[in-house]
Amino acid sequence: MINFTVVVCTYNGAIRLFYVLDKLISQVIPDHWFWEIIVVDNNSTDQTASLVKQYQSQYSSIVPIYYTFEPQQGIAFARKRGIKLAKGEVIGFLDDDNIPSQTWVIDAYNFAQSHPHAGAYGSHIEAQYEINPPPNFERIACLLAIINRGENSFRYDALERWLMPPGAGLVIRKKAWLNSVPSQLIFTGVQAQSLANKGEDIEALSYIRQQGWEIWHNPNMKIYHKVPYERLQKPYLMKLCRSIGLSRYPTRMLQYSALQKPIFVAVHFFYDLYKLMVHSIKYKIVIPEDLVSQCEQELLLYSLFSFSYHWLHHIRKTIKKIILIFSTKCFN
Repeated sequence: MINFTVVVCTYNGAIRLFYVLDKLISQVIPDHWFWEIIVVDNNSTDQTASLVKQYQSQYSSIVPIYYTFEPQQGIAFARKRGIKLAKGEVIGFLDDDNIPSQTWVIDAYNFAQSHPHAGAYGSHIEAQYEINPPPNFERIACLLAIINRGENSFRYDALERWLMPPGAGLVIRKKAWLNSVPSQLIFTGVQAQSLANKGEDIEALSYIRQQGWEIWHNPNMKIYHKVPYERLQKPYLMKLCRSIGLSRYPTRMLQYSALQKPIFVAVHFFYDLYKLMVHSIKYKIVIPEDLVSQCEQELLLYSLFSFSYHWLHHIRKTIKKIILIFSTKCFN
């Protein structure tokens, strides 16, 4: 019987992956306790496969390490494959830049035993910056999955309903996922082509919560997120804010019924407009030279237009389908 499965999702992460695997094979694990590691290679073109093969040959006596290739680009596809292959009923997710503490695995497993109604729970995440971040970066650090929500465990749905743990360091019960999350998600992750595709964590967790499972924060599970130079530069941060902002409409609507949605579309629009106006007034002097303020403004602006972006996209798709059907009938 496998007590726990760790799924490590990676995309061209060979240069980072060995840090994660080194920390996993040195985990403090009780005797007569069985677990496994599954590395999901999400369409990489680097040396990921050969690196995993080296670890398999050297450390198979410590923990079984499996390799699988997922050709569909996107973290949602990688996680789906990992869940399908996992033998453990409790599954922990790590990205190739997430370094777990030496007790992360057992702390994750123990939390599942003490919280039987928890369908998913997140980690305490600290940053390891390659360079010093911009001033006031703590205001947007959560956008890079830098999550420090205190030293006490708590249930997320006891707070704001939209607040969720990030996918980095997330642990799920396999049956909660399989019984709650549809096979096709709206969001597939940042590797996908669409700009508005950064909401896969919130989407999956929303489905789990809708089925009556609890979502928790477990501060005993600590991971360290390696943040490289390029992720602290303006082009990356601005694109990230646009992606998260544009994804706000569908992620928000997940918690509402069909009758509630028209009302809350308007509520969120005016709330976003209000926040954008307040932010512009508060930071109008510093915005031109302050990167964090610019990122916040970009996030609020794209959140404001999230509804129109998705509906225009839906209308374009509908028109294309109609044209295709019409042209097919005409030529037949």
